[in-house]
Amino acid sequence: MSRTPREGRAGLQYLVRVPDPSPTRPKRRGRLFRYTAALLVLCGVAAYLVVQYVTGGGGARGCTVVAASGDGASYEFTPEQAVNAATIAAVGTGRGMPERAVTIAIATALQESGLRNIEHGDRDSLGLFQQRPSMGWGTERQIMDPAYAAGIFYAHLDKVPGYTELPLTVAAQRVQRSGYPEAYAKHEPDASLLSAALTGRAAATLTCDGRPERTASATGPDAVRAALVRDFGRDALQETGAEVGGTPVPSPSPSPSVTATAHGRTVTVPVSEGGKPDAAGRDERTRGWQLAQWAVANSSALHIRRVTYAGREWTAGGGGWRTAAPQGTAGPQGAAGGERSVGAVRIVAGQ
Repeated sequence: MSRTPREGRAGLQYLVRVPDPSPTRPKRRGRLFRYTAALLVLCGVAAYLVVQYVTGGGGARGCTVVAASGDGASYEFTPEQAVNAATIAAVGTGRGMPERAVTIAIATALQESGLRNIEHGDRDSLGLFQQRPSMGWGTERQIMDPAYAAGIFYAHLDKVPGYTELPLTVAAQRVQRSGYPEAYAKHEPDASLLSAALTGRAAATLTCDGRPERTASATGPDAVRAALVRDFGRDALQETGAEVGGTPVPSPSPSPSVTATAHGRTVTVPVSEGGKPDAAGRDERTRGWQLAQWAVANSSALHIRRVTYAGREWTAGGGGWRTAAPQGTAGPQGAAGGERSVGAVRIVAGQ
């Protein structure tokens, strides 16, 4: 604003000139609005990525586990998470670890990686448990093997005095030495549901839709057998006398030697050990349900179409466990169904 002198009757007067509004102000407001909007979008994308990381990715929730008590508690998760949780449970029971140890391990993996076998993390952290090669957890290749990662976690957990009596977050922190020790606690309810099902204590509580993964590198009975060996140990099938397509498995090799045929898509895994409890103190029926629900958890990855055990049957896309057809009658896919005995788990795989 400026003033200019002018002569008048009353003497010298001043004219006040008001400047025109600056044309740059609306432009500045527009830029500020655009910058703010862009920042909000970036924050939204970042929040979405964090949620995806924590919950295990953006895939459809193809699996559900429910509480055996019927109290309505449930947890939905992806087929990828199901496979990894099943591996963690199988490795734990194979080492004779109690269900509490499996719960601790699954809760830890939920916090560290969202139960995904990821190839990145803080500094050189990798895999399900974000273990670091530089801290003596193993080589990168070993840590990226879920069975190895679970095994080395249990080895460290087993050295924690009285870990079964400790709060979960304390036990997990004694192993992990995390910068956020309280973070494990929030995963305990979901981990408890998963461990109850995947150790076999809670029967017929885990189901998946069984939608086949396009990325599956190997499918069929031989792939199922190799995965069983991978998770339960190299001697697992040899000890139980498993059969693939009606042919006894000659050795516990991860490289299948039996060729599946159109009429031989069934893997039969006996679970009887003469009524004796296993190393984890579980009976025959519990071991059978672990194998059966392990198969369901792996259904998308291995193209498993049907699992039968103890008079119950799961079929891909069937919506859950149902009463099986009487033994010797044709099942929904033309094969004998209704294995009423608890002595064997039957897994039908293939396209």
